Amino acid sequence: MVQLDERAAVRRLHDRIGVGPRPGDLDRPYDVALDALLSGGAAGVAAPQPASPPRPAKGDNQAKKDAARQRSDDEHALAVWWLDRMVTTDSPAAERMTWFWHGHFATSEQKVRSPRLMLAQNETFRRLGLGPFADLAQALVVDPAMLVWLDGNDNRVGAANENLARELMELFTLGIGHYDEVDVREAARSLTGWTVRADSGKAELVAKRRDNGAKRVFGKTDRYTAQSLMTLILDRPESPEFVAGRMWFRLVSGQPPAADVLARLVTAFRRDTGSFLRALASEPAFRDSANVLVKQPVDWAVGLMRALGVKPRDLTRKQADTVLRSLRGLGQVPFRPPSVGGWPAGGAWLTTAAWPSRLDLAKLVAERADLETSLGGADKVGGVRRLLGVDSWSDRTRAALEKVAGNPVQLVVVAANAPEYVVSR
Repeated sequence: MVQLDERAAVRRLHDRIGVGPRPGDLDRPYDVALDALLSGGAAGVAAPQPASPPRPAKGDNQAKKDAARQRSDDEHALAVWWLDRMVTTDSPAAERMTWFWHGHFATSEQKVRSPRLMLAQNETFRRLGLGPFADLAQALVVDPAMLVWLDGNDNRVGAANENLARELMELFTLGIGHYDEVDVREAARSLTGWTVRADSGKAELVAKRRDNGAKRVFGKTDRYTAQSLMTLILDRPESPEFVAGRMWFRLVSGQPPAADVLARLVTAFRRDTGSFLRALASEPAFRDSANVLVKQPVDWAVGLMRALGVKPRDLTRKQADTVLRSLRGLGQVPFRPPSVGGWPAGGAWLTTAAWPSRLDLAKLVAERADLETSLGGADKVGGVRRLLGVDSWSDRTRAALEKVAGNPVQLVVVAANAPEYVVSR
C-alpha cells in the first residue's frame, strides 16, 4: 500500500468527505482539515420556498399549464440553491452527506412533482445526515416525498403496495439476499395507512387504511407499525454492514473493504454518521494511493466553482440554465436521480457525447472567475494546478495546457477536463 503524502491526503479529504477544496484549504494539516470538515458552520442561504398552486380544476387546461410552469420554476430555483449551498458551505461534511443520502434514498421530482416535498426531504437529510442512521431511516420511511415516490399513498389494508417495503430492504437498509418475499409482503402490510395530505404536504396515518393485524417479518410476529418495522430491520446485523459498505463504495473505493476494516467502521457507524466519517478518514486504506474514484458530475462542477470562487446565486437566469442543462447532459441534476437506485458510479458520464456539456459548464465557470488574480505569476500551468488542487500534471496534460496558457479561460477549461482533475486521486 502506497500512502498519499500529507497534502494529497488533505485534498482527498476535501474531495471525498467534503465537496472540494477552496483556495488555502490544502495548507492545513490532515487532522486539522478533518476537524474543519466535520464541524458545523454558518447555516447558509435560506432555501427558496416553493409556491403551492391550488390543484387545477378538471378540464382547466390553462390552470394546468400555469401549475406546471410554476413547478418547473420552483424546481429550477431549488436546484440552483442547492448547488450554491454546496459551493459556499462552511459545513462541507454535512453537505456531502446530504448529497450522499439523496443518492442513497433516491427520490426524484420527476414522479413526486412537488418541489415543496423535495425540499422538505432535503432538509431532513441535512438535519439528520451526520447523526445516527436510525433517526434518518425512521424519518425517511414516512417522508412525504418518499411516500409519493414509492407509492405509499396506494398502500392500504387489503391492497398492500410492496414498492416501499421492497426498496426499503433491498436498497436502503439490508441489500439483496437478506430478506425473502414473505418479509416484503408482511413489511408492506406494516407500512399501510400512511398517506400525504394534498393541502399541507404532511404525512399522516389514516386509521381506516391501516392493517392492524399481526405480521410475520424475519420469523418474528407482531403488530408492526412503520416505526417498529424499521427498528426490526435496523437491528439485523446485515444492516450496518450494508450501509457502511455503500458509503465506502461512494467515498473510498469500488473494491470492498477488508473484513477488519469493515468491522471497525461498523462500530463507528453504530454511533453516528459523523463518527463513521472520522473513522473512515483514519483508516490507512483511505490514504491508499490506489483507491481512486471518478468524480461524479455534480462533485466535479461544485468543486470547480468552489476552487474558482463562482457562486451559483450570482449567475443570471440564462447562465444558471446553462449550468443545469450541462449537468443534465452529464446525467446528474439535483432532485432528479434516474431511478430508486440513484446515480451510477464511475466514469459513465465521461463520454464523447457529453463532452460539449463539460466544455460549456467549465467555460461558463471560468468566464465568471477572477482568473488574472487567482492564477497569479508567470507559471500559469503551475498556477491552475494549485488553483484546482491537483497534485501534479502528466507530461501529456502539461503539454496540452502549455498550448493554451496564454488564454486563462481556455487554460482552466482544459485543466478542469484533464484526468488529473476529473479523477479524485
